[in-house]
Amino acid sequence: MSSIVSASIDLTKIEESKVIEKNGKRWLNLTISINDTTDTYGNNASVSINQSQEERTAKAPKVYLGNAKVIWSDGTIKLAEKKSAF
Repeated sequence: MSSIVSASIDLTKIEESKVIEKNGKRWLNLTISINDTTDTYGNNASVSINQSQEERTAKAPKVYLGNAKVIWSDGTIKLAEKKSAF
């Protein structure tokens, strides 16, 4: 593990259409963006709802749910690698 991020989100901003039901559970896909700078409240990350390819292509505005901060890091964040199912 290379980092721990603490976040608070505004649940009222979640559109029901973005909630995915799978195997009897409800999921919301999020994006956490870690920034190079820190704001006046000590936040250096933000949480938003994932956008579809169509939304990104149409330049639809992101739905920001809240702010976050990296509260621990070993100084390294590695990209996740998708493992082959075969």
